[in-house]
Order: sequence, then structure tokens, then C-alpha cells
Amino acid sequence: MPTPVQLYVFTDGACSGNPGPGGWGAILSARRGEEVVRERELSGGEALTTNNRMELLAAISALEALDRPSALTLITDSVYVRDGVTKWIFSWRRNGWRKSDGGAVKNEDLWRRLDAAAARHKVVWEWVKGHAGHPENERADGLARAGMAPFKPAKAEASLSRP
Repeated sequence: MPTPVQLYVFTDGACSGNPGPGGWGAILSARRGEEVVRERELSGGEALTTNNRMELLAAISALEALDRPSALTLITDSVYVRDGVTKWIFSWRRNGWRKSDGGAVKNEDLWRRLDAAAARHKVVWEWVKGHAGHPENERADGLARAGMAPFKPAKAEASLSRP
């Protein structure tokens, strides 16, 4: 009997300044053991955003890109996303999207989207330390930076003539 195909999603967000231009990246990887059967890369960005919004959009975009309900493992380097979706969201939802102190949930629009996108799937959420050499996390970071690139102002060229 062949090994079943498992779906992994690797996500990352990036921001130049916080707020500032930002980008997000995601890798959807179908694997049979160590063999990559199929892979898809996604990325995007915004002119004025925050790193947390880009981390959320990476996860949302990946989950929304799946054609049918799926069982998957989503790997993020964002403690904000991991804790938000595995710990905080339940009380936010119960409290009408308010925090325990009564204050508004930051990025409520994206948390609601992530909640809806994740509800279609059976997601195991995993955290990995960012910028620590994890190959797919580094690739997702590269996609996020590429998504941010069109929104970064061009650096002024240094003068070639110096006294």
C-alpha cells in the first residue's frame, strides 16, 4: 500500500518598517514521505501594513487557495498567528471579537477571515523559529520579501563621483 500524500503549508510575512511596505509568502506542498508530489508558491504584498497583518495574510491566502476541504499541517514562524489561532480566537469569538479587557481585537478583519478559512479544513498548527535555517521557512521568507518588493521605494543611487 503506497504512503498517503500529506499536505504541508509553510507561511511567512515580512515588513520594511512596522508599519511600512510588506509582503507575505506561502508554500503549499503535497508530499508522500520525503517526496514532493506537487508544490505551489503564493505571494503578495501591500504598500502600508504591519508584519502581523502579513503573517495573517500568508496563512489566510494559503488556506483560501485550497480547492477542497483538506487535512494539513500549517507551519508558521509567527507566535502571533500560532497563539491567536490556537489559544485566543476562541474567547474573541465568544466575546463578540473583544479581548478579555473589553478592547478591540487588532486585525479583527483578518482574524475573522482566518477563522472562516481554517474552518473548512482540519489544520494542525506548528511553529518553527524564523531565520534559523528551516529550508521551507526560508523560502517562504523569500516569497514574502518578493511580495513586498514592488511596494518598497527605490533607493536613491549613490553618487559615483566622490571628492
